[in-house]
Amino acid sequence: MDTEIKRILECVRSGSLSVDDALLRLKGAPFVDIGFAKVDLHRTVRQGAAEVIYGAGKTPAQIRSILETMQKNGCDRILITRLSPDAAAALSSVCRITYHESAALAHTGAFPAPGGIGKIVVAAGGTSDLPVAEEAALTAEFYGNRVTRLYDVGVAGLHRLLTYKDDVMNAAVIVAVAGMEGALPSVVGGLADCPVIAVPTSVGYGASFGGLAALLAMLNSCASGVSVVNIDNGFGAGYLASMINHMEVKP
Repeated sequence: MDTEIKRILECVRSGSLSVDDALLRLKGAPFVDIGFAKVDLHRTVRQGAAEVIYGAGKTPAQIRSILETMQKNGCDRILITRLSPDAAAALSSVCRITYHESAALAHTGAFPAPGGIGKIVVAAGGTSDLPVAEEAALTAEFYGNRVTRLYDVGVAGLHRLLTYKDDVMNAAVIVAVAGMEGALPSVVGGLADCPVIAVPTSVGYGASFGGLAALLAMLNSCASGVSVVNIDNGFGAGYLASMINHMEVKP
């Protein structure tokens, strides 16, 4: 993933930005203290992507203050995760955001044109897993990736997944989302030649222990190339998938 600092240096090399102006951009305040939060303004310079606002536990007024601080400092595309419908409605009345209720996710600005080395496949075991799967898919799209969704392809009906084996085998990265016993990533990992990011969800009956059973199953996967994020962490999976899809060879 290209970083802001790399873009600044390229502008200096091309002559579209002076050395002094580049220095000013790099020396800007690393964060702004707004009392209840210290907004990280150098996240884009360090990592190539701006700070993401975690909406759960924050009031609409707090989210708005963070959002406006970032926008005043040149950040036009901002992602807000775990945003409830009520908080989104309150925020929409004072800010211009796009809200995706299916994923409890909002953003400012449009999705960029997709790039990267290939496509990201987001596969979900069942319909109950879709909120987490959509969080992953929309996050990946927000960071400029082409995403293919394969939903309700769990192991209870394996023929459904095999119908889409070409999508699985041609993916650059796969995000496999599942609750219950969490078997889907192992099956996908046995078919694909790309990294598989497993996402356990809290979907399941009593002995699933809120996703712990799926998490442990995924950590013990016998398929090579499977990594695991935290329970219900669709955002983390989508972000990591985007990083992998935008990897560059470093000299």
